[in-house]
Amino acid sequence: MSELEEYHQNLMADIRREADASGVFPVEAFFDRMTERLTEAGELEVADRAYFQSGEGGQKLRIDGYAGDPRDSEGVLGLIICDFAEGDTVQTFDSSKLPSLLNPLIRFFRKARDEQFRDSLNEANPAFQISDMIIATWSQITKIKLILISNRTFVGKGDGVPLQDSGGVPVSYSVWDLARFERFDRSGQAREDIVIDFARDFGAPLPALKASQTEAALESYLLIVPGEQLAAIYDKWGARLLEANVRSFLQARAKTNKGIQTTIKDAPELFFPYNNGLSATADAVSCIRTEEGLAVASISNLQIVNGAQTTGSIHAALKSAKEQLPQVFVQMKLTVVPSDRSEEIVPRISEFANTQNKVNAADFFSNHPFHIRMEQFSRDVIFTAREGERHDTKWFYERSRGQFINARARLTSAQQKKFDIEFPKSQFFSKTDLAKFEFSATGQPHIVSRGAQKNFAAFAKDIGEAWSKGDASYDEIWFKRLISKAIIFRWLETEVPKQNWYEGGYRANIVTYAMAKVFHDANGEKQVLDLDAIWRKQSVPEPLQRALLRAAAEAHDVIVHPPAGIRNMSEWAKQQACWNGMKGRKLTYDADFETCLTLVEIAKTAKRDEKAKKAMTDGINAQSEAVNLGADFWRDVLAWGRDRKRLTPKDMQILEVCASIPRRIPTDQQSRYALEVLGRMKDQGYGDA
Repeated sequence: MSELEEYHQNLMADIRREADASGVFPVEAFFDRMTERLTEAGELEVADRAYFQSGEGGQKLRIDGYAGDPRDSEGVLGLIICDFAEGDTVQTFDSSKLPSLLNPLIRFFRKARDEQFRDSLNEANPAFQISDMIIATWSQITKIKLILISNRTFVGKGDGVPLQDSGGVPVSYSVWDLARFERFDRSGQAREDIVIDFARDFGAPLPALKASQTEAALESYLLIVPGEQLAAIYDKWGARLLEANVRSFLQARAKTNKGIQTTIKDAPELFFPYNNGLSATADAVSCIRTEEGLAVASISNLQIVNGAQTTGSIHAALKSAKEQLPQVFVQMKLTVVPSDRSEEIVPRISEFANTQNKVNAADFFSNHPFHIRMEQFSRDVIFTAREGERHDTKWFYERSRGQFINARARLTSAQQKKFDIEFPKSQFFSKTDLAKFEFSATGQPHIVSRGAQKNFAAFAKDIGEAWSKGDASYDEIWFKRLISKAIIFRWLETEVPKQNWYEGGYRANIVTYAMAKVFHDANGEKQVLDLDAIWRKQSVPEPLQRALLRAAAEAHDVIVHPPAGIRNMSEWAKQQACWNGMKGRKLTYDADFETCLTLVEIAKTAKRDEKAKKAMTDGINAQSEAVNLGADFWRDVLAWGRDRKRLTPKDMQILEVCASIPRRIPTDQQSRYALEVLGRMKDQGYGDA
C-alpha cells in the first residue's frame, strides 16, 4: 500500500467515525477537517460552513462554505465547494472534470449578486446570508477565490488558475485534492513552488549586494525592490508570501499601517529612508552578472518573515496611489535557508528583525519553549484508562505539522498497533486545537469563532506575554487541566449535533460558547470547576454534561437570533457583543452540578502538591545523573573551570563533592547545582574538540 493509499484509508475512517459520532453527514465532517488545513496553510483566513444546493445539470447551484467577510481579508471573497467521493479506493479526476465541479459554485456566485435571488430565500438560509454579504460588500471586493476541496486525486494543475473576471473583479480557482492534503499533513507543505522570475515576469533582475562570505553557513543578499515589482508579486501570490506564523501574528493587528500608506501617497520618494524594509527567506536564489554588477534573476519560495504590513500597504497602493508607486523603493534582507533548517532559523530571523511589536512573531513558531514543553508533557504524562477500557493512554500534542503521521509511519506494523493504543487518534491535538480549548475555557468564544488562525494569534500573544513574565505556571498540572478542557470540548462537539433543537450549522460556535458559559458560571471567588476530576477519569461527569447541553441550547438561541440589522449569524458569533449577550443570560443548572465544583483552595493545593512532586522527581533524576557521570568526569570539569578562572567558590565546593563520588554522595540539591555549572561550562567551551 502506498503512502497516499494509506492516507486515504485513514482519512476515510476518521471521516466516517466523526460523522457517526456527531450525527452529521460525511461531507460535513470532511469539510470541517479539511478547511482546518486551508486556514493553517494560509489559503484562507477562516472557513465557515454554509451549505446550499438547488437545481440539476446545467442549472445546478451549489456552495459548501465561504471564507468570512471579505472586508476582513483585504477584499478577497473566498467561496468553497466540496467534491466528496465515497469508497475505499483512491479515485482521480482530471482537468476535463473541473467545469462540472466548479460551475455550480460559479453559478451560485453569479446568482448571489442578485437581490431578487437573495430576497427569495429565508433569512435563516445560509445562501441568503452569503448573498446578503456579497451584495453589501461588493464595492470592496478586490478578488474572488474559488476553492475546490476533494478526497480524490487531481491529475492536472490548478493552483491559483485565473478565470474570466466577474464585473471587473479578477476570479481564480484553487484545487486542494487528496495528494495535496497528504503532503500538507506530512510536512506542512501543500503548494506548488513559488518561483519569482524577475526578468521574465516583473520587469528586470534585481541589483543585489551579496552579504555573506563564500564559506558562510547561510547565503545572504541585500536588495532594493521597486514598489511596483513588490506590489505585482504580492498581487499574484498574496498571503502565500507571508510565512504562515507571521501571517497569524499579523491577524491580531491592523492589516496595513496608515502611516505607511500616507508616506506612499504624500511623499513616496521618502518611503525608502522612512521604512525599515523587509526581512525574507528563500529556498534558493539564482544570480546573474550584469553591466551594473550582481543581480538576482529569480527567487524560489520567497517568504516574508518581517515586513508584512509594509508589503500589504504597498500592495494596497495599487488601488489608492498607483501613480506614486514608481517612486517607492524598499530594502530587502534576503537569506537562503535550507528546508531542513527552516524551523530553527526562520523564527530567529523573525524575532530579531521585528522591532515594532512588543510580542513578536517568534512566539508563534513551533519551537517556542511553550510548545516544546507541552510536547514533552504529551509524550510523558500517562492518563488512567477510562472506565470499561483496558489500556492507559497519552494525548499526542503536535507542535509541528506532520509529527503524528510521520512518527507512526516510521514504525513496523506491530509497533504501529502499540502506538495506536498509546496515542489514540481521538487524543491527538494541534496548536490551534490547544488554543481553542484554552480560549473557550477562559471566556473568549467570540475570538475562537473567528477561526483557528486568528484565535491562535490572539492566544499566542497572551502566552508570549505571560511566558516572558514567568513560565513556572505552565507545568504538568497545567497540561493535565488542559486535557480536561480538551475532553469537554471534544464531548460537546460530538453531542451538540444529536440534540433535537439543533438545526444544522454553527456547531463550532455553539460548542465554544457553551463551554465558555459553563466555565464562566462555575468559576468564582470560592469555587471552580473541578478539572482534576475530569483528567483523572478521562470523561465528563453526567451533571456537567447536562449543564453543558443546557448552555449549548442557550448558545444556539443567542447565535441564531442576532439583533435587528444583523443577518449573518456566523459573523455575529465573532463579535464581543454576542458573547456579552450569552454571558449575561441567567441559566439554572441541576442541583447536582455542585458536585462538579471544588474549592479554590483545594485546586491551589493540588497545584502546590504537583510542584513539590515534580521538584522531588527532578532532584532524584539530577542525583542519579550526577552519580552516573562519575568522579573522574567531575574532577575534569573542576580542573577545566579552575584553570580558566570560571568557577565561583560555591561552584568549586559543589564540584569537589561530586569529584569525591562514591566516598561522598551529592544531595539532590547539590546535584542540580552541579549540572547547572556543567551547562555553564559547556557554554564557555568545555568539551569542545
